[in-house]
Amino acid sequence: MLELDDIQHYLLCRPRAIIAQYFFMSFDSADSGRKWVGALADKVGVAKSVLEAAETDLRWITLAFTYNGLKKLGVDEASLESFPDAYKQGMAARARMLGFTDYNHPDNWEDKITDPNLHATVILFARTQEEKQRCIDLHDQWLKENPGVNTLSTLVLEALPPYDYVHEHFGYRDRITTPVIEGMGITPSPGSMPPSKAGEFFLGYNDETGTMPALPQPVELSKNGSFLAYVKMKEHVGAFRDFLKANAATEDEQEFLAAKLMGRWRKSGAPLVLCPEKDDHELGWDEKRNNNFDFANMDPKGYACPVGSHIRRMNVRDNKVSQIMNRRLIIRRGGTYGPHLPEGAPEDGANRGIAVFAGCADISRQFEFLVSVWANDPEFAELGERDPFIGTQDGTFNMTIPKRPLKKTIKGLPAFTSVKGGAYFFLPGIKALHYLASLK
Repeated sequence: MLELDDIQHYLLCRPRAIIAQYFFMSFDSADSGRKWVGALADKVGVAKSVLEAAETDLRWITLAFTYNGLKKLGVDEASLESFPDAYKQGMAARARMLGFTDYNHPDNWEDKITDPNLHATVILFARTQEEKQRCIDLHDQWLKENPGVNTLSTLVLEALPPYDYVHEHFGYRDRITTPVIEGMGITPSPGSMPPSKAGEFFLGYNDETGTMPALPQPVELSKNGSFLAYVKMKEHVGAFRDFLKANAATEDEQEFLAAKLMGRWRKSGAPLVLCPEKDDHELGWDEKRNNNFDFANMDPKGYACPVGSHIRRMNVRDNKVSQIMNRRLIIRRGGTYGPHLPEGAPEDGANRGIAVFAGCADISRQFEFLVSVWANDPEFAELGERDPFIGTQDGTFNMTIPKRPLKKTIKGLPAFTSVKGGAYFFLPGIKALHYLASLK
């Protein structure tokens, strides 16, 4: 049974918010860091209260730590050594293995995210601009009351217009699929995977193998915790729109090409497998139908949804490899940053994109596998391609769009995104936060 009163809300449920602000923090000393953690521990959002939609409960803070952060707080060497290698090394050290090379290399990352003195991230959520300012003012007050804790950088995430649905800067509807965790009492939508074992995302529970993986020590620190992989990705919106215009003559054809790249229609999120020729708004917004499909039986050759499309690389939807997929799932949280670029407006060079945290119990097996193998490995499905959106594109990889009787190949796919930041964090349970605050 999930201990909902000890699990931070972040992965289990989305708070009722349209604005978030990420703070990346550094501690001058163990004492200053522990005092700050102690001051925030009771203000961190708890899964139980957010799930119950308690309107008076404003504990919407999320708090997580880098390996250097745990070390700075005074976690002993034996305990630190028991954490996974990927977490201890950090994302920047593993960038080449992930495929983050060339313009995606850590040398080009922003927000001081590779600073060895990055110790923690705190995320503040708000429903309005006024509430956001209230949260920031409170956080500033906590920092004044706990000197020796410094802000390295911040990042504001905010929903884009139009506000009637969640989408990112390229215009694709977002948040259509997310794993369901066993024990939450939620029935997956038709076509979705059965509920995942809690141990795929939280430490101290059985995973899909039916066993409980060894916990980092001590148990007081690791139980009910998760790992977060943070990625900030700049979206080159003008370049993407220019690409659509260069490869498709009419607006309808441009929408069709955009759908082929993603595997879903932009505005509705309707899957190409179910509506391969034109968008179906009603289907896209029907939660009983918009995930009720597979690729192996319904579209094995990719005539509707290309095998190299983004959603097909990230979720293979094939019973032959379902056991593999069950072990690769992540819970994605985050949103858009930077100004909206209106339709028809030329590229203005502004920094805009998405910033996400991928939550899982095993960084290497889950997050790193998805990025390094399914997104960036050209040998995926023997395509000789990379993911059109999150793969590292250098103009040498193509995009194949199967079509009867002849397939279409887009030569030299350009980069639509650039990685601008990345780090690994540990998201402790509530009791673990108090444990960290009490270290001597």
